[in-house]
Amino acid sequence: MDNSEELREKMLNAAKWSTITEIAAKIISPITNMVLARLMVPEAFGVVATVIMIISFAEMFTDAGFQKYLVQNEFKNSEEKYQNANVAFWTNLGIALFLWGLIALFCEPIATFVGNPGLGMVLIIACVQLPLSSFSSIQMALYRRDFDFKTLFLVRIVSVFIPFVISIPLAFLGFSYWSLIIGTICIQLSNTIILTVKSKWKPKLNYSVAKLKVMLSFSIWSLIEAISIWLTTWVDALIIGSILSTYYLGLYKTSITMVNLITAIITAATVPVLFSALSRLQNNSEQFNNMFYKTQRAVSILVFPIGVGLYLYSDLATQILLGSQWSEASGVIGQWALTSAIMIVFGQYCSEVYRAKGRPKLSFLAQVLHLIVLVPVCIYSANHGFWMLVFARSWIRIQFVLVHFLIMKFSIGIPISNVIRNTFPTAISAIAMGFAGYFLQQIYDGIVWSLVSIATCAIFYFGLLYLFPGIRKEIVSMIGQLKKIR
Repeated sequence: MDNSEELREKMLNAAKWSTITEIAAKIISPITNMVLARLMVPEAFGVVATVIMIISFAEMFTDAGFQKYLVQNEFKNSEEKYQNANVAFWTNLGIALFLWGLIALFCEPIATFVGNPGLGMVLIIACVQLPLSSFSSIQMALYRRDFDFKTLFLVRIVSVFIPFVISIPLAFLGFSYWSLIIGTICIQLSNTIILTVKSKWKPKLNYSVAKLKVMLSFSIWSLIEAISIWLTTWVDALIIGSILSTYYLGLYKTSITMVNLITAIITAATVPVLFSALSRLQNNSEQFNNMFYKTQRAVSILVFPIGVGLYLYSDLATQILLGSQWSEASGVIGQWALTSAIMIVFGQYCSEVYRAKGRPKLSFLAQVLHLIVLVPVCIYSANHGFWMLVFARSWIRIQFVLVHFLIMKFSIGIPISNVIRNTFPTAISAIAMGFAGYFLQQIYDGIVWSLVSIATCAIFYFGLLYLFPGIRKEIVSMIGQLKKIR
């Protein structure tokens, strides 16, 4: 078996476990959110959103881009790999403790800045996650590098069940946002314990400044890129919290979180696997490009119909996922789902290409070019009302896709025409399905008819895909490979 075939089998095996993990997680997580959404008001979710915003910002610095370095870099042997892991661990832990102390010192000004004055103590307690996550992040990187997603499956499954035994009971008892915060801390604690116990690598009391300098030469750009990604992800929430209210922030973030949980069944299962595979193929342009095209097309088969379907049936999705008291969320879910489908297929995987090529500066450039447009659009639209911001924030992502197209063409050498041609069958089938679904909705109104029309749309979509020989052969090949591994 040649190296490329061996890598393909490793990737498919990793994808199998990663997919099983994400399917299980994304089935359980929405159920948890469905229960919690019926127990708490949007304001409580707004408070949690601001806490997550601050923690996610701090976690970028605790990781410092070392995870990507450990996955992407080629080491001479296991000893060198573990030496670098050791340096990364102690650096992460030191930064985490420093940032936790800094947040504790300025907790009230930070809480006021993000729109939650008086909740400084909440931030201090919630940020105990920072040192905990520094314990597990390096082990996760090593598992991903080795395509050992079976071990990560155990970690993830334990973490998704914790809200059932911690967050939901506390919410029933009236602990409001504390139920979510305590549940998240317990998740980080379980990750730390399981990964530390099962990991072959254990931190040792030695440190190399020379290795740190080498790692930082790569990781500094990953860190800068992570900051730009954080801004892209959270600038809208920051503006909503500052200009509008925690009610609208909770409504907005909960809605897009539910959409992201659904689409992440595909993306979270494929992104880490694709990055690991592309990193191994970075010196073989033909195999590298083919791997990217195959992954992009396979993802589009599922993501396009999910996005169109959630847009068409956003009212039904809101009623099922969040409950009737969240009816306003329907408009957010529909817009975000449709643009997410476009963004995932044409934009999200481009960042993995840049990193796998060892060129994180390109991802940073893409983020900056997007932020130049995104920030003023969000500020302007927020001053004209919540729904103007929802529409503008959703569709401004198309500009981000165009930026990725240009960078992929001129810096990576992947033509825009190839990317579009690669996904044309799935795109045209999803559009046709959308029109069919719209006309079916005009016939009758009701939950039963909606479910019937959804099933009809799914049959119609896959029937159209069957007419494209290339797609048909690829689906059969994928199923055959997964059966072989099983």
